[in-house]
Amino acid sequence: MSAIPLLPQVEAFLKRSHQLFIDGGYVPSTSSQTLDVIDPATGVVISRVADASQADIDQAVASANRGFQVWSQTAPAARASVLLKLADLLERHREELAQIETCQSGKIIQISRMFEVDMAASFLRYYAGWATKISGQTITPSLPSFAGERYTAFTLREPVGVVVGIVPWNFASMIAIWKLGSALATGCSIIIKPSEFTPLTILRIAELAVEAGLPAGALNVLTGGGMVGKALIEHPGTDKVSFTGSVPTGIAVGKSAMDAKLTRATLELGGKNSAAFLRDMDLDKAVNGVIEAGFLHSGQICAAAERFFVHRSQLEAMTEKLAERLATLKIGSPLDEATQFGPLTNKQHQAKLGQFFAQARAENSTIVCGGKVIDGPGCYVEPTVIIANSINDTLLNEETFGPVATFFPYDDEEQLLQLMNNTPYGLSASLWTNDLSKALRMVPQIEAGTVWVNMHTLLDPAVPFGGVKASGVGREFGDAFIDDYTELKSVMIRY
Repeated sequence: MSAIPLLPQVEAFLKRSHQLFIDGGYVPSTSSQTLDVIDPATGVVISRVADASQADIDQAVASANRGFQVWSQTAPAARASVLLKLADLLERHREELAQIETCQSGKIIQISRMFEVDMAASFLRYYAGWATKISGQTITPSLPSFAGERYTAFTLREPVGVVVGIVPWNFASMIAIWKLGSALATGCSIIIKPSEFTPLTILRIAELAVEAGLPAGALNVLTGGGMVGKALIEHPGTDKVSFTGSVPTGIAVGKSAMDAKLTRATLELGGKNSAAFLRDMDLDKAVNGVIEAGFLHSGQICAAAERFFVHRSQLEAMTEKLAERLATLKIGSPLDEATQFGPLTNKQHQAKLGQFFAQARAENSTIVCGGKVIDGPGCYVEPTVIIANSINDTLLNEETFGPVATFFPYDDEEQLLQLMNNTPYGLSASLWTNDLSKALRMVPQIEAGTVWVNMHTLLDPAVPFGGVKASGVGREFGDAFIDDYTELKSVMIRY
């Protein structure tokens, strides 16, 4: 099959001179600087966006504060209605949004449709449902009465204010929806700062949000480099940051937030996630599990597995069978519906993967398949399977954020748990077994914010998600997000 043709509205959108989205519409930047948006499948510049200045940042923060005054006083049912209308609009513009996303990120078109649009709409509807269910408690204090007086108390949940949402390049639409959905459902306003690599889709979504009835200033989008995010965090007019990205950058964001004015911070970071296969697991199912856990979207998922632990007796058979399966994947244009494996999102990341492959060779790791950057236009690398020599090998410890599965054998389940926990990170992990009793006994011993059994990577809006150890602070989804986007106020009354 050949690549699908771009919709006329997508071609027109890409050709725009993209401005900043502030106060309910587009405004020109006070800076003349722009950033190129490059199609990672071809290496061609497809669009340009503004690189926001400090004056632009001040303008967006002022807009968000005005928007907060309106949106925080909007009835919860009305807030829910706007979010539901936005979800409907995402689905109505499904193909348009998916194509924009694929052009900017290299994500294969099926994933852009299913995750960046369909799942984003599903999450948005979930957040809309919470808008009318945010509540406090009534409390009976135990204070003594000296003259017949009595006491009662209650708590209120109030929106924190202006939220800064810093969005990574791997799921630029869906993660932006997580952040704006959390903020808007609780009555906050939000400024989204997308990645400089993938800034386009959220600009289109901002237009749709206004069409859905969102008041001016409740959602602003500032494009630009890392300076923009840092300045937003440290700005006296912002109240919270929600960051998704790498561990080193997340630590820097957390420090900036604390140094600024104890700004609230939710940090959903990456790590080095483990997938462990017990001896009873069927080999074919295990190979399917490895592909699900480690190779979806070319491994560019924060929760993806990169460390694979297999019983020593099964290691050779599994890695050989996996290599055979990976060799059948169709690598090609992400706009070709027959493509199963697309490019990485940017050249910098491709170069980083090349360095990891060189490091693996220097450490004499066994490269079962792949391990090469693919020559030619675009940001392609080969899907790669590696067997580490020791637990200290680089690719068993440093996050590659790519299609690299590094294997290591274990001899018994006690050793397996030690191997899985031998990392400073703890975002996710998975166990693969037919013995549910054994799995349920092992789950509490695994140091990770999410543990899957016989699955990996898939998220549901009703299930909280976030990391432990160096993989983050706070939780997304469920009702857990409410704690991070609201202030708890206590009220006591004597009567």
